[in-house]
This record gives sequence, C-alpha cells and structure tokens, in this order.
Amino acid sequence: MDVEITNFRGLGGYPVANGKMKNGLLYRGGQIDNLSSDQVTFLEDDLNIARVVDFRSLDEAKQFPDTIWPGVIYQPIDVLVDAKKSGVSIQGMISNAGDISQVMLATYAQLVTSDSAQKGYHQFFEELVEDPKPTYFHCFAGKDRTGIAAAVILKMLGASEKTIFDDYLLTNQLRKKANAQLINQLADKMTAAQQHAMAKALVVDRSYLAHFFDTVKREYGQFETYLREGLQLEPGYVDQLRSLYVTESF
Repeated sequence: MDVEITNFRGLGGYPVANGKMKNGLLYRGGQIDNLSSDQVTFLEDDLNIARVVDFRSLDEAKQFPDTIWPGVIYQPIDVLVDAKKSGVSIQGMISNAGDISQVMLATYAQLVTSDSAQKGYHQFFEELVEDPKPTYFHCFAGKDRTGIAAAVILKMLGASEKTIFDDYLLTNQLRKKANAQLINQLADKMTAAQQHAMAKALVVDRSYLAHFFDTVKREYGQFETYLREGLQLEPGYVDQLRSLYVTESF
C-alpha cells in the first residue's frame, strides 16, 4: 500500500556492526493525529505496528492526539518535561524565533543531561529488549526527540557515523511538503521574521546532532559510559539489543 505518513521510515536494512538491522521492527516519524483509514490500515495491518511511543509533551499530545487503533499499545514518554526552553514544539518554535539555532543546540544538550530525557530514553530502550515488537516512535515533527532515539539505537548497534547522520538528515527531504503546509497554515499568526525562524526550526542541522554527541563526550567521556551512567542501561544491554534487532552477515 502506497500511503504517506510525514517523515516516516523504517530502520530496517541499515548496515550496522556484523550485519544489518532487521526489517519490520522499528519505525520512526512524525505525530500521527487525524490519520485516514488507509494510513491506519498501513500501520496496523501492513506493518503490524503493535506499540506507539510518543515522545511529545502532554500539551502537544492533548492538542494533536495520536490516532490509536484497537490492540495497539500507546506509550507517552515526555523526554523534555524538564526543559525550561525548547524549540521542538510548534509553540516553542514561534516563541523562540529570535534565537532558534541556539535554542536547538541547548535542547540537544538537554536531551543528554536532563533527568526526563535520561529516564525517558531509558524506559524506551529497556522496553525494546524486554518486550520486542514492531514499534513506531515519534514526536511532533519526528526530527529531534525522535532523531536522537534513532541515532542512539544506530550507534549502539555499531552503525557508521555516515549512516547515523544520513538517517538524521533524511528528515529535511521527507518533511519538505509538511513544513510548507504548516508555515502556510500559521502564516497569519506570525510575523515575517517568525515565519523565517519557523522554516529554520522545522529542519534539522548536522550541527545539532553533532552537539548531542559532543555533549555526551563532554559529560561522560565515552558513549558507553553515557549508556551505563546516563541512561542506566545494564552492561549487557547492547548485546541484547543486537541479538534482537540485527541480522548477522558473515
């Protein structure tokens, strides 16, 4: 079925250490409010999505509630509930129009250091191994909170830096249409400067993800230390994740 969901893609097939990611298990994208029946059928029947993980805030989820079908597990995990200033929601983009790049860099640092990000990502990653099933994880745009989750998964599984950043930056192609529509919808509520800032906020930049990994290095020294001390993942976690989500090639 050829069905469009904003910024949607599966992680299956990406090359990682000793193989590639299994198909049919992990999918990422934007919020899934007001889905059509064809879109629901695509997620429910074609992909057999059994769990939806929502990284948005409570306010975002209330304003644009996910379309949920019978039997699917819906799991809200607000990874930025501790954030004092963020540019990842629509309101955050508008409110921080003047310095959106600096706000985004600060947000990516908070996705390393804040208690809510550490606890939220810990919960998400733990459930991937404790209860593996086809999972769709998302936030508002599917680019920042979701992008970090995907990047950490890929790095844990041994993907190259190129693979990690290519997946992250793919958002800018996959959100072009949705970004233009959103700016058009909000145009009468924003100044020209705010519209420009919104356009900038709706795309990802290589420097944002690089800043996330730089913050990991500054705070923890090694990525493995971040997994253990920041995310509180057990020493054998990565091996478990690889055994479940990687098809080995020899």
